[in-house]
Amino acid sequence: MRTGLQLGIAGLGTVGAAVVKLVAQQASMLAQRAGQPVVITGVSARDRGRDRGVDLSPYRWFQDPVALAADPRIDVVVELIGGANGVARTVVETALRHGKHVVTANKALLAHHGLALATQAQQQQRILAFEAAVAGGIPVIKAFREGLAGNRIREIHGILNGTCNFILSEMRTTGRDFAEVLAEAQQLGYAEADPGFDIDGIDAAHKLAVLAAVVFGCAPDIGAVTVEGIRHISAVDIRYADQLGYRIKLLGIARQHDGRGIEQRVHPAMVPVSSPIAAVEGVFNAVVAEGDFVDKVTLVGRGAGAGPTASAVAADIVDIARGCFVPPFGVRVEDLASGDDASGAGRPGHRGAFYIRLMVRDQPGVIADVAAALRDQNVSMEAMLQRGRSPGGVVPVVLTTHETDEAAMKRALHVIGGLETVVEPPRFINIEKF
Repeated sequence: MRTGLQLGIAGLGTVGAAVVKLVAQQASMLAQRAGQPVVITGVSARDRGRDRGVDLSPYRWFQDPVALAADPRIDVVVELIGGANGVARTVVETALRHGKHVVTANKALLAHHGLALATQAQQQQRILAFEAAVAGGIPVIKAFREGLAGNRIREIHGILNGTCNFILSEMRTTGRDFAEVLAEAQQLGYAEADPGFDIDGIDAAHKLAVLAAVVFGCAPDIGAVTVEGIRHISAVDIRYADQLGYRIKLLGIARQHDGRGIEQRVHPAMVPVSSPIAAVEGVFNAVVAEGDFVDKVTLVGRGAGAGPTASAVAADIVDIARGCFVPPFGVRVEDLASGDDASGAGRPGHRGAFYIRLMVRDQPGVIADVAAALRDQNVSMEAMLQRGRSPGGVVPVVLTTHETDEAAMKRALHVIGGLETVVEPPRFINIEKF
């Protein structure tokens, strides 16, 4: 006779192994908090013989994770395989179709297929939980979906990728350039051999799409997120940011504009050194929200890693064991799927202030030509920095602008980039005055 909540773990990488370890090590505590024993029934991974640092012998082995998802002895399927499509998607769909609850850390799957999966979960009257998909061990999903349910959130912004935050922090504290610090991040295991998913902003974009859906009650829409990574950030930019009183962070930002949809952006940004998020360094994540009743809330912690992510998975398992039934994105699917915000119509164009760095030949008339290009697009300069002289040589010139339309600023930079005296493509970074 079965007793307790029966788990099936699909995927035994670093996070999956940590979940197995946590459930075994914290068994008595979990039983108290869940109101019943939490028991692993089956596990599945590609390589059965790999040493994962945990004893898997007590559990039934499934070579096929889809078979695990369909097994009638399992109540909850924990999907830790990853990827927006393929076997991970099949496992989740199969589990829901067979009447099982699902816990997943798969932000890519949710960003691309969250509405369809939430619909399936609602039809089956099952829970789709994903605390571990955003910001690792920081309970951001629960905070917004439940703890801040009495607030209209005006805006969220946050550091959602620890790899990029580590790189930018190291560049600032050591003065080294991007490529050198990236190599160190790879040696330390913070970045993959192919780091594009992190440094090109894709990972953060997936997380922002999921978080924005929870915060604003809209369907997740990865296509609505404007994405830019940090490859072009140089040590020169880091130094100028310091001189101007800013820190450079890769941010995910979502704002709701009345009647104009939801603005969702991932990109490097300069933030004032006085802002809470400027002090978040290394591999840590942070999310800041502004609500109408709660004002400003900042959540900081480890956004990745086996332990923090397993902790988030465990929180979802305990909720399921207690029977805490909350719609995946905070409201019923019918409400997610209605309105312009859910469909992505009416997305607003971005307005803001900008940092612009030019590499120019040091000769008369350069600044006048740059100023004319900005003037023609109604872009107003706030300040200009030029350190040192090199007549006939190449020097950096840094400008900051007052708030302006991003589209107008890009048109001006297109003209500036075509000037004979500008020797490299102009670089710009958003300034966010939180």
